[in-house]
Amino acid sequence: MRKLKVVGVDEIDFEKGGGLVPVVVQDVKTGEVLMLAYMNREALKRTLETGLAHYYSRSRKRLWMKGETSGNIQKVKEILVDCDNDAILLKVEQVGVACHTGEYSCFHKALKLRG
Repeated sequence: MRKLKVVGVDEIDFEKGGGLVPVVVQDVKTGEVLMLAYMNREALKRTLETGLAHYYSRSRKRLWMKGETSGNIQKVKEILVDCDNDAILLKVEQVGVACHTGEYSCFHKALKLRG
């Protein structure tokens, strides 16, 4: 069993990314990467308070809860922080699909390699 260092919200380096940190979202059961999103300090605090994933939309310039309109919520099971305190890994129980296209994961396309 790995031993994790515990950090607080105030240790997350939001300033490096202009107030935002990237968030990789992973299915807690399968390990599949579901999506990439961004959080500001308020989104992280709401996530911690509710146990449901909240993000900051760069295009809409506002906080949003995953599934607020679709019902495809993410129940947060674990939050990990990278070594530089400037990126987050959310391990979630995905209810429904993660991608707005209807796919389970946003990563459902492959880039063609040489050949």
